[in-house]
Amino acid sequence: MKQIFSRFYIGDNKLKLLDQRYLPRWIVIVIDTIISIATLFMVYLILMGTPITFLDQLSIHWQAIAILSVNFIFFFVYKTYSGIIRHSTFTDVLKLAFSSFSTMAVVLIFNGVYASVIGEGKIFLTTSVLLYGLLSFTLMLLFRVAVKESYQFLRSSASGGLKKKVAIIGLDDYTISLGKAITTESHLPFQLVGFITQKKDSKRLKILGKPVVPIKHSFAETLTQMQVDGVIIISGTLPGKIKNEIIEDCIAHNKQVFNVPNMETWNKKEDIHNQIRPIEIEDLLERTPIHIDNELIKNDLFGKTILVTGGAGSIGSEIVKQVAEFQPEQIVILDQAESALHELEIYLQLNYPNLNFITELADISNMYRLGLLFSKYNFNIIYHAAAYKHVPLIERNPHEAIYVNILGTVNLSILALNHDIDKFVMVSTDKAVNPTNVMGASKRAAEMYVQSLQNEKGVRTRFITTRFGNVLGSSGSVIPHFRKQISQGGPVTVTHRDIIRYFMTIPEACQLVLQAGTMGNGGEIYVFDMGKPVKILDLAERMIRLSGLEPYTDIDIKITGLRPGEKLFEELLNDSSTALPTHHPKIMITKVPVVKFEDFKVKVKEIVKTATKRKDEKIVKLLKEMVPEFKSENSQFESLDEPQDTQMHKVP
Repeated sequence: MKQIFSRFYIGDNKLKLLDQRYLPRWIVIVIDTIISIATLFMVYLILMGTPITFLDQLSIHWQAIAILSVNFIFFFVYKTYSGIIRHSTFTDVLKLAFSSFSTMAVVLIFNGVYASVIGEGKIFLTTSVLLYGLLSFTLMLLFRVAVKESYQFLRSSASGGLKKKVAIIGLDDYTISLGKAITTESHLPFQLVGFITQKKDSKRLKILGKPVVPIKHSFAETLTQMQVDGVIIISGTLPGKIKNEIIEDCIAHNKQVFNVPNMETWNKKEDIHNQIRPIEIEDLLERTPIHIDNELIKNDLFGKTILVTGGAGSIGSEIVKQVAEFQPEQIVILDQAESALHELEIYLQLNYPNLNFITELADISNMYRLGLLFSKYNFNIIYHAAAYKHVPLIERNPHEAIYVNILGTVNLSILALNHDIDKFVMVSTDKAVNPTNVMGASKRAAEMYVQSLQNEKGVRTRFITTRFGNVLGSSGSVIPHFRKQISQGGPVTVTHRDIIRYFMTIPEACQLVLQAGTMGNGGEIYVFDMGKPVKILDLAERMIRLSGLEPYTDIDIKITGLRPGEKLFEELLNDSSTALPTHHPKIMITKVPVVKFEDFKVKVKEIVKTATKRKDEKIVKLLKEMVPEFKSENSQFESLDEPQDTQMHKVP
């Protein structure tokens, strides 16, 4: 007894009921059986006080045993014991109902058959059978409800002081479903206070027993009245402008903001606890949803063998994930980053068990290694995302940019031609437009190479270039960098007060890469609508406030100066280019002059040869000859640019 008692009582006036594991199934069956026996006794007592009398074909005791036996069998037929009592659902209620109804039906059918065949009258009183069925179902249902509600109450009481009081913004099917999940899942660290809506006629409404509060004058005033610790917003349910205003009010009143993805896009392998996250800066950038023609992309990719270079990187891995949805024959993922490639392999095995993929560890500057791969696989499409992208690092190591960004592209292009690849889609960057650094210039040279190659006779491969700006959350990008600096207590470093950048999410960019890949006839450079540019200083300030801190007070912001090769404003189009619309509103074609392939090929050979000798200054000089618009800024290579005509500035 002492051991049993100790399982439920700690000794310091605290019950351990919430720590108990789920009841074994046999205990549930025993409890239901006891309820059934008690119900039979109740039916007997009820009918004893009425003019209705039991039939005497069989004694009352044997009648009770017979009914109980039939009910007991149906416990096992419908597995009424299989559900977890504290988490009973509508399915469990249906099982109980079917069990009780089947018991009544079998007993009454037996009654009728016995009376018609034997001819000695009925054995069971119909009234008692019906009364038993209804009462037993009601009592077993009440037992489950009582256990569930008691557990929820105890759980809520035990953790009530630790839970955050939250209100859900909006009133629709999604927000109500979220509210129901919060109120029923006791392990969540949230206590739902109510719903906030813009509908003025919702004053007296209650959903899930919680009030629906309309916004009267301002959201801030409503927030103060409700006395909450924070609010929850479902992605896509509010326009960007309204969402930003709400978040600003929350930050001003020291209220937390949580974001939940649209329930249609939830990762089903994650529970709701992992879906509700503090809002991130990515959620505040006013990005309108991108719509792509999935059917067109599927026709392009279905049943194809696809090579993705740089497949373990931020862009490449997302391309792999998106391509996987269109049922290709096989995806070959090529990268030289061993650890990242291994992690992606594990991820795909877990999340895409039916995907036929293989990872290949290789360097695209190694022509011999690439040749072996092209002989091994019968590629139909290449997505070329392999590149060196970090501006300051490449500015110090120009030869590496030549190896990967230029030579790697040349190797893949030649092999694509030799193996009659249908389509070659290259991922480029906005830094290739009027480049001010080696990285951007090397990517522009790669663009020029595939464009000029396209115009050669007998070229059947379609070379398509896609160009976009910064992607949110990619490795080494500004947002993860700021986030790390804030977590370390600052300071947050910004290179210039006026520096701006275009941003796009990784999934958005890759969606448009796939869509652009379906459009091209070859030789096009597609540019994406990146939306509005974002001032980096404003971005840093908002991220600090989202962390519950005050810029320049809790976390300082330091201006460090432009890095080598960095410019204030990124461009997507050359000054001399013309943007032509396509059938997709987010994708345009930029027309730029195309150089002669034979001439450009000679320059490529020369710069690659120079790169092997690591003569960086000569490399950059050759790169400036290949890309005439390349003008270094804030770089050691500025002296290589042709001096401007000083005569223009002389005063007569």
